[in-house]
Amino acid sequence: MKKCIVISDSFKGTLSTLAICAIAREAFPAHFPDCELVTLPVADGGEGTVACFLEALKAQAVSVTVSGPFGEPVQAVYARKDALAVIEMASAAGLPLAGEQRDPETATTYGVGQLIRHAVEQGCTDILLGLGGSATNDGGCGCAAALGTRFYDTQGKSFVPVGGTLADIAHIDTAESRRLLEHVRVTVMCDVENPLCGPNGAAWVFGPQKGADDDMAARLDDGLRHLDSVLQQDLGLHLADLPGAGAAGGMGAGSIAFLGGTLRSGIEAVLDTVEFDSQLNGADLVITGEGRIDAQSVQGKVISGIAKRTAPRNIPLVAIVGGIGPGAEAAYGLGLTAMFSINRAAESFAESAPKSAENYRRTLSDLLRLIKAMEA
Repeated sequence: MKKCIVISDSFKGTLSTLAICAIAREAFPAHFPDCELVTLPVADGGEGTVACFLEALKAQAVSVTVSGPFGEPVQAVYARKDALAVIEMASAAGLPLAGEQRDPETATTYGVGQLIRHAVEQGCTDILLGLGGSATNDGGCGCAAALGTRFYDTQGKSFVPVGGTLADIAHIDTAESRRLLEHVRVTVMCDVENPLCGPNGAAWVFGPQKGADDDMAARLDDGLRHLDSVLQQDLGLHLADLPGAGAAGGMGAGSIAFLGGTLRSGIEAVLDTVEFDSQLNGADLVITGEGRIDAQSVQGKVISGIAKRTAPRNIPLVAIVGGIGPGAEAAYGLGLTAMFSINRAAESFAESAPKSAENYRRTLSDLLRLIKAMEA
């Protein structure tokens, strides 16, 4: 084997994608010392996205003090590589930053806009924005305000909307933010398909984990619906039913309306950004994985996204996973060659989780031993 690519999703709660890459770099020399090993950490847009791209792209970490979800100063980091900036909204508006203060009616995405503004003012013309893990439900209005969009109430007074005041928006002026972003391309990593409002929308589906009870969820939903009506009135945009519009408290819709962004599958955006197609040149094997492979793994997740690119080039794709569930065999139809679980004994998750790193190392080593024996 002359070249192998390891590009695995994390095993949620037990093994990070960065840890998997590190294990691969330790294991390969013992079996294939002359193999060109390419390790590419994967992120889906949520917390940890920037850390993955810092390694995958050998990018520069840029630290900025911005507004947190409740206006408190937080230190956020984005990754910069040439004119590209990779930003995760969780670093400025994430649920972990909220701590015990979970209130989507007052939380803001303003700090996300500050990160984008900083990157643009430093010369970045390509923004990759990861959605996920937010504490907010402001439809991206806070982010837009930080970039220059003006929101006015019925009295003509300018204000920065939050989840609880979306219903007060009477008029939106995006002239300044359009000028700022005129030559900037914004790609948004979004892996949920929830609409902006309604029973499957941002407020009702994601609001409870952010601290909303039923009454608050109803108010938040009404606010998002009102925001959509003003977007129609002032910008000619109807986004309420667009798949992904409800991501991150309506940030999906806000990214389109205020940033001119394009919503893309997280794995597709990652693969394009790390130039995966070029990385495949000369590859004899690709090793991927995730915490659990099942019927959902063929629905646009990491393994299916990678398989779509390896299959046309007849490059073997092997998945090392935490567990194998019902329907996993559907991945073979996409181009997966084989799958192996790291579970080496009949144990509960609580028992096996602390052993995940060692079990992954042993499973990878067994796979490499087999390949080496077949090549002998």
